[in-house]
Amino acid sequence: MKATGIVRRIDDLGRVVIPKEIRRTMRIREGDPLEIYTDADGEVIFKKYSPIGEIGGVTERYAEVLCKSTGLPVVITDRDMAVACAGLVRKEVLERRVTSALESLMEHRNAWTAASDTEPLRPVEGLERAAGIACPILGAGDVLGAVVLMMHEDGTLPTQTETKLVQVAAAFLGKQMEE
Repeated sequence: MKATGIVRRIDDLGRVVIPKEIRRTMRIREGDPLEIYTDADGEVIFKKYSPIGEIGGVTERYAEVLCKSTGLPVVITDRDMAVACAGLVRKEVLERRVTSALESLMEHRNAWTAASDTEPLRPVEGLERAAGIACPILGAGDVLGAVVLMMHEDGTLPTQTETKLVQVAAAFLGKQMEE
């Protein structure tokens, strides 16, 4: 654990303010859920809660099925990082931060499909392969993450069927979170 040198007091209602610099660095937004951990040494640890991460087995299996069905790599993210993938080297993708472009797409609740006149979308930091389709996962009105189908290696644009498959995957995962 890294010390920040910042000390805050708890107010009379039991609240503590997380400094803006830390919220910005850790991508903590207003309304984000934080999970609270304690240990025997008296430490209290706040960790960003990822609902998509809670259904990790389902997201992994869905990524595998989608990859096998389309023949294209798949990445599933929560709002901050890649939580599942198939068809790519796992250690090069998992737990890497989403790019600001994908984050913006999710915030605006827009699905995105590559076209000949669009800039490539890189979904995860450090991943060179571009996305072909990206669709936000919405559950109970909240943005939870995104399903990303990567671009064909030969540069072929995504088909309507592939687009529909990604939309169905995002809708299914969003519904899983509501139950």
